[in-house]
Amino acid sequence: MSDTRSVLPYGSWPSPIEADDAARGDALLEWVGFLGDDVCWTEVLPEEDGRSGLMRRTAEGVEEVLPSGWDVRTRVIEYGGRPWLALSGRAADGLVFTHGPDQRLHRWRPGSDPVPLSPPGAWPGELRYADFAVHGDEIWCLRETVADDTARTARRHLVAIPLDGGAAEDPSRVRELAATHHFMTGPRIEPGGDRVAWLGWDHPDMPWDTTRLMVAAVLPDGTLGAPAVRMGGEGEAVTQADWATDGSGTLYAVSDPDGWWNVHAVDRDGGTRSLCPRPEEFGEALWRIGLRWCLPLLDGTLAVIHGVGERRLGILGADGALTDFDDPATEWHFAATDGRRIAAVASSPGRRRTVVLADPADGSVRTVRAPSSEGRSLPSDAPARDADGAAPYARTPAPDAYATTPYRRTYRGDDGEPVHVHVYPPHHPEFTGPDDELPPYLVLAHGGPTSRSHLVLNQEISYFTSRGIGVVDVQYGGSTGYGRAYRERLRHRWGLTDVQDCATAARGLIAEGLADPDRIAIRGGSAGGWTAVASIAAEPGLYRAAAVYYPVLDPVSWREETHDFESRYLDGLIGPWPDTADRYAHQSPLREADRIRTPFVLLQGLDDTVCPPAQAERLLQRIDPDTVPYRCLTFEGEGHGFRRSATVAASLRAELRLYADALGFTPAASSCSPS
Repeated sequence: MSDTRSVLPYGSWPSPIEADDAARGDALLEWVGFLGDDVCWTEVLPEEDGRSGLMRRTAEGVEEVLPSGWDVRTRVIEYGGRPWLALSGRAADGLVFTHGPDQRLHRWRPGSDPVPLSPPGAWPGELRYADFAVHGDEIWCLRETVADDTARTARRHLVAIPLDGGAAEDPSRVRELAATHHFMTGPRIEPGGDRVAWLGWDHPDMPWDTTRLMVAAVLPDGTLGAPAVRMGGEGEAVTQADWATDGSGTLYAVSDPDGWWNVHAVDRDGGTRSLCPRPEEFGEALWRIGLRWCLPLLDGTLAVIHGVGERRLGILGADGALTDFDDPATEWHFAATDGRRIAAVASSPGRRRTVVLADPADGSVRTVRAPSSEGRSLPSDAPARDADGAAPYARTPAPDAYATTPYRRTYRGDDGEPVHVHVYPPHHPEFTGPDDELPPYLVLAHGGPTSRSHLVLNQEISYFTSRGIGVVDVQYGGSTGYGRAYRERLRHRWGLTDVQDCATAARGLIAEGLADPDRIAIRGGSAGGWTAVASIAAEPGLYRAAAVYYPVLDPVSWREETHDFESRYLDGLIGPWPDTADRYAHQSPLREADRIRTPFVLLQGLDDTVCPPAQAERLLQRIDPDTVPYRCLTFEGEGHGFRRSATVAASLRAELRLYADALGFTPAASSCSPS
């Protein structure tokens, strides 16, 4: 069958996905849980200044659980954590949550307004709470105390807060339970309440380097006995722990003593055994407190999220047999269970983020919150897909028809090391490029850098691919999802390995005849912004443009300017300071910034405590605007990672204008309309 699409130059295809659509098209769905029989989740509301509403589905549609205006979000370690918990299996008992503006712990009962449980801090946000558990008439959780709004100095405790609200006016009623490490997760209380477990780690380690699984007895007076290390230690990172539901006293831990995050059983005597040893990841880097990938169910099985470079949902039996759900989702996030069912946010190359409910009893996966900006609800018996594999109830918006079909690819660097990438080719159902023209490509460097990105339907990527601009998303050395050895490729080589791997990906596409060698750009945020700037300094002949979002650029000053959680991160990425000062000078993107000739756009939130605006300013001080065309857009009220739709849309329009000028194409009318 002949291709009847019209021919237009790459980059100039008219697309229905405008910047405003991309900014609000992918709802940020997080922190799933159960309130009685209802599945609930937090949802960022870009049109309300990025407030996080707690949502649920009813017969009438998706609605907020709490009265209007409450912001269910915690700023613990700046990246946040699990911000809410139902108080029991009965919806009538309500829930507890952290409110974003003041960071106080609140209790809500149906039919009433939330009331504070924790005392106010000396200033709003001094005391932060996350990762809750119920013990008798108290809430046990992690409390973080920060010195000021930069969060450069902080202390952390496990604390007990009475549910009667008495501590809201009397801080002495907050009981401190433990402070074993500088960083900790919240408590996991054994069924029956006899013991409690948590994870801890200290500087200079990050939670994917070394953590320890701590266990303590709960004494009759509600205090804790002497904590003991049950797993973990130097060179081993326990990333999650949860108790078995059967009263056996078994503690399940996701840890990597063999180089992969696998599930282990820890018995009462401290003995451990791997339940399903595989060269796969059953966990992720613990960037946010309270994440879970292994969920004990009431029947003695475990729901697990696992894979290499992707994640599937499966059920792990007592015999070690692992059976995956027959569902096309390749990423599962923010999983929670009521003991029988699993709720999570799921996505795939053909489906945007969706709240789903999986039932091991019949193998079904049903949609709860459809992948649309309207959040339309579905009947309770609506399947996620019909017999033909379609998603009839989700009613995917028309713009998703313009999404490309991405695929995985592995290239080899000059050193022979693999470089894993996700390739998003240009695609439009009505247009194609000329036979004698190759498309421009954007090299995407994800943040972290100890993180990864996901091969899923992404409206922001579709904004570019539907215009005829390809995207290659590089999982450079240091990325998670491929075992500890792949993560360790970046150790002491940040600014080198990541830059080399991005160049390997770009040259791989060029060698295959997929990308125009004269029209390659790079984009990245946070750590990806570091990589983008380092790349245009190191590879001036490869990249013709760069989009840099809220970057870290000067490693020496960043150590003193960033928040507590990451203040020693560079010990692993570059080396201990000042012993390796020569590396800091050599690997900094600013080292040869005055030689940059590649045009770029710099986008920065003015309230960013992770990568403060001073980092971006140091780059601009070294750039001659008469030699290098650049734009710098700053946004008041935005922190690290933009939450407001107007900010995201303005940033995308600025990017497209840059690429059009630097890569030599003319966007369709309205694509680059001024903000």
